Amino acid sequence: MAKRKLTVRKIKDVLRLKWSLGLSARQVGASLRIAHSTVGEYIQRAEQAGLDWEQVQTMDEADLQRKLFPPKQPDPKQRPEPDWTQVEKDLQRKGVTRMLLWQEYLTEHPDGYGYSQFCERYRQWQKAQQKVTLRIPKKAGEEAQVDYAGLTMTLTDPKSGEERKVQVFVGVLGASGLIYAEAHPSQSLPHWARAHVRMFQFFGGTPRIIRPDNLKSGVSKPNFYDPDINPTYHELAVHYGVAVIPTRVAKPTDKGLGENAVQQVERWIIAPLRNQRFFSLHDLNQAIRQQLTWLNDRQLTNQSVSRRALFESQEKAALQPLPEYAFEYLEIKQAKVHPDYHVTFHKHQYSVPHTHARQKVLIRASERLVEIFLPGTEERIAYHVRCDQPGYSTETDHMPAHHRWHLEWSPERFRRWASQIGPQTERLTLDLLSSRRHPEQAYRACLGILQLAKTVSKETMEAACELALQNGAVSYRAVKYLLATKKDMLAKEQKPDTFEHEHIRGQSYYN
Repeated sequence: MAKRKLTVRKIKDVLRLKWSLGLSARQVGASLRIAHSTVGEYIQRAEQAGLDWEQVQTMDEADLQRKLFPPKQPDPKQRPEPDWTQVEKDLQRKGVTRMLLWQEYLTEHPDGYGYSQFCERYRQWQKAQQKVTLRIPKKAGEEAQVDYAGLTMTLTDPKSGEERKVQVFVGVLGASGLIYAEAHPSQSLPHWARAHVRMFQFFGGTPRIIRPDNLKSGVSKPNFYDPDINPTYHELAVHYGVAVIPTRVAKPTDKGLGENAVQQVERWIIAPLRNQRFFSLHDLNQAIRQQLTWLNDRQLTNQSVSRRALFESQEKAALQPLPEYAFEYLEIKQAKVHPDYHVTFHKHQYSVPHTHARQKVLIRASERLVEIFLPGTEERIAYHVRCDQPGYSTETDHMPAHHRWHLEWSPERFRRWASQIGPQTERLTLDLLSSRRHPEQAYRACLGILQLAKTVSKETMEAACELALQNGAVSYRAVKYLLATKKDMLAKEQKPDTFEHEHIRGQSYYN
């Protein structure tokens, strides 16, 4: 529909003065304070519509408007318009460019726009879609915005060479724009909470508001009016005296400063470190901290000051002081002690005193320590350095006596035990240990010989071991046989016919 400059009532006055009173276009324009060319335009429209004053006089405003401004008929030669909404959606995908979309558009519409017109009309459509935004000035010490970078970094296992992705946490203060960044294994709640603790330590204080997006580690149930904050995240906020105010769902403009900080971290920290290999999280975070120092000390665009300088001069004093103790994230779970007096936490086995086997216990795990308590009490029965790799952490004191004794078995330990009886027993024990490919294979035989020594005097045991050595019968069975038949100990020259025989293969055959 053509655009009209005057109201329908004023257009009716133009026609009345022209057709009823016979005034000229200039006179009509002077009377109604409009240009005479405008008068001529509306007179021409009325004539083209086949109207005269008698008809106009009896028409209401709606009918007159339809006659003077009929709907514009589509031009059959008009070029087809692309679906700009779909164009914008496609441009968000990696590798998709305007040139590619224009070529696809021409394939479907060969008579369509050229590339320059395609881009120009897309820019015009974008401007028409833009909404008015409210820019709220940030007060010093009022707010910090937190998020994760879209890009990840890589850690390499020094043993296997396997690579794994790690997440990059980003926080920024509202007034000065001071940025904090660190890498940690995942976006899980423990890492999310501990990253906040280290961020507050980096800032040297806390703001009054923390503004995250609706990440599950922070917001367990998103809602426009009343989002449900994760209980652990709420405890952290209470400990530091801050309020958590999440952004609206799918509204990144609510934390525009945080989005910009993520972009800065991706450009000036992640990208410069992309070709370096890191074998531990500590080394990676050291490199991030060096780049972060440079970024915060870098002069801001179009300003003669850095983020660090703004922070020192404007925001540092406005932050709330840190509490006396840092917030410590604890993972708490109930578990049942296995029959082997170990409990499982994150696929690792931790020992408790064996008297608590098959009992229920309470595990409280911090970032570095795993503590085990009796449920319903403050009695701690065990603690271990935390290890998140599969395996065992066992304290010797937690083991029953016979288990400890078994673990203490070694060639040296058996030699010492045998030497307490006498040199012949010691020599036979050493020969027995060395006769096997693996000393462990002789442990039970040595243990049997030591048990035999408890049933006789040291002199008798020494005599039996000496006779066994002379006859080359280095075995538990030989010593037991000699002790059972004391007559053989009196006649040392006589070899027991059970020791050697042409049809007996001998113990070396089995080693």
